[in-house]
Amino acid sequence: MEAAAPRRHAAGTAIACDRLVRIFTGDGVEVQALQGLELTVAQGDLVALVGASGSGKSTLLNILAGLDVPTAGTATVGGYDLLEMSARDRLRYRRETVGFVWQQTARNLLPFLTTAQNIALPMQLKGGGRGARARHSARVDGLLEALEIGDLGGRRPAELSGGQQQRVAIAVAMANDPAVLLADEPTGELDSETGAAVFEAFRTVNRELGATVVIVTHDPMVAGEVRRTVAIRDGRTSSEVLRRTVTDEDGTESVSEREYVMLDRTGRVQLPHKFLEALGMEHRVAVDLAADRIEVRRDDAEGPAGAEPDDAS
Repeated sequence: MEAAAPRRHAAGTAIACDRLVRIFTGDGVEVQALQGLELTVAQGDLVALVGASGSGKSTLLNILAGLDVPTAGTATVGGYDLLEMSARDRLRYRRETVGFVWQQTARNLLPFLTTAQNIALPMQLKGGGRGARARHSARVDGLLEALEIGDLGGRRPAELSGGQQQRVAIAVAMANDPAVLLADEPTGELDSETGAAVFEAFRTVNRELGATVVIVTHDPMVAGEVRRTVAIRDGRTSSEVLRRTVTDEDGTESVSEREYVMLDRTGRVQLPHKFLEALGMEHRVAVDLAADRIEVRRDDAEGPAGAEPDDAS
C-alpha cells in the first residue's frame, strides 16, 4: 500500500505534528506513548494541553522541546524537522528556538546565581560577539520589567517564593527570544492565587513578547483561560475546546466556548466519555449520514455486541 503524502501546513504554523508515534521499550515490554498524534499550533497562539496521567501529553512536550526523539511520523517546530536534526542542530534548537519551564521550581534555576545572572546565562552560552555584554544586559533588564520582577535581579533562588521562581524561570526560558515557549505543569506546585500570577506572566510572554506558548496542565484555571485547550487521550489528540469573546446587544462581553472532537486522517474520532456514558453507548454504535451531518446513535439491535440481528419474520 502506498504511504499517504505528508500533510501540508499553512504558512504561519509554529508547530506541526503529523501521525506522530513514540514507542518506549523496556524489559521486553513495548509501550506506545503516542499513537499517530496530530497537532497544529499557529504562530502566536496560547494553547493548553490536558489529559489524564499516561495520556502522552508530557511525552509530546519533551519531543517538542528537543529532549526526546519521536519513533515515527513528522514533527516540525520553528522550521526544524525534529526527526532529522543532528546533535549540533538539536543543541542550537534548544538554545534558540524553544524555551522550556519545568514544574519543579528548583529545576529551572541555578541556585548559586542571582536572578539577573540566571537570565543572562543562556545568552552567554549562545555567544554574540562584539557588544554582546551590553545587549545581554539590556535583554535582562527588559525581561525583568516585562515580567514585573525588576526588584528581584540581585536575589538568588533561595530568597524567592515559588511563584517568583517560576516567573524568573519564564524570563530565563525567554532569554534568547525563542519562537516557542513550552511549560510542563508550571503551576503544579503553587496555590491558586500564585498560579494565576504565573499564568499572567505566560500571557505577557505571548501577548507582548510574541512567543507561541504551549502549556501542559492539570489546572482547570489555566485550561479554562486560554483560547484553545487540546485534550490528549491514549496518545492521540481527542478533542479541543475553542473560546472566543462575544459582545451582546447591550455591550456586555462574555466568553463563549465550543467543544470539538478531532478527526484524524483515517477518519477516527474519540467521542467524549461523558457523552458515551450519558447515552449508554459501548462496543458499537449506529451511524447514519444526513444531509449536513453524521448521526451517531446507540445500537439498539438485540443480541450481544458484534452479533447480527435476526431477520424479520
